[in-house]
Amino acid sequence: MKRIVSIAALVLALTLILSATALADGFRTLDEIKESGKITIGLFHDKKPFGYVDENGEFQGYDVYLARRLAEDLGVELEIVAVDAPNRIEFLQSFKVDVILANFTYTAERAEQVDFALPYMKVALGVVSPDGALITDVEQLKGKKLIVSKGTTAETFFEQNYPEVQLVKYDSYTDAYLGLLDGRGDALSTDNTEVLAWAIENPGFTVGIESLGSLDTINPAVSKGNETLLSWINEELVKLGEENFFHADYEATLRETYGENADADALVVEGGVV
Repeated sequence: MKRIVSIAALVLALTLILSATALADGFRTLDEIKESGKITIGLFHDKKPFGYVDENGEFQGYDVYLARRLAEDLGVELEIVAVDAPNRIEFLQSFKVDVILANFTYTAERAEQVDFALPYMKVALGVVSPDGALITDVEQLKGKKLIVSKGTTAETFFEQNYPEVQLVKYDSYTDAYLGLLDGRGDALSTDNTEVLAWAIENPGFTVGIESLGSLDTINPAVSKGNETLLSWINEELVKLGEENFFHADYEATLRETYGENADADALVVEGGVV
């Protein structure tokens, strides 16, 4: 009887070890994605014009345009999972998605937790505020309330560089902009590409600070260690650059917002080369 119990205990221990290993390597490889016939990509649902849901309930935007092309070239269906800024890393670490394309800025800190592919867009921070109390210099924010979304580079930048600025934090971009509209903050900061687009669609607000901090890049991200999927995405981005895919993406999804005189080269990255 003792021998039987010991064998049962050993089998249970091995099962737990194998389960833990499976969880640790729970991402889906490129071949597994192909075999399943579906790729799962995390996208914003409320960050127009990069990832949002239109009046017909369909996902649209610059990131969505890329997501559809990745699925098409991989020969699989696209399953979109709506994400918010604070849960992008968690969704990769818990294997809820294969890829994040939610306007994800590369940072060294994030690169310790996920693997970034080549860039496809350039970005810095911007600050938008009401015309009646326009913020044109970061020094004007001292002692005032600045709205940011949790888990964003804006949150990190101001916490590290301007601790005297009072941050009002929201989980979603929708709530953050509603906070600005309702006067719960003096200004709002996020990617300059987004605040410039938002100000165009919301008269009475202006981006007084158009570029703040360093020039960063937006990159696809996959779960840490998913080398097969990462390599394929990098090769795909290089190929797409050869056909000027992202300029076409810009014209299809961003031109109407930014206007005819806007310079696509100020934002677009082709072939992963900044």
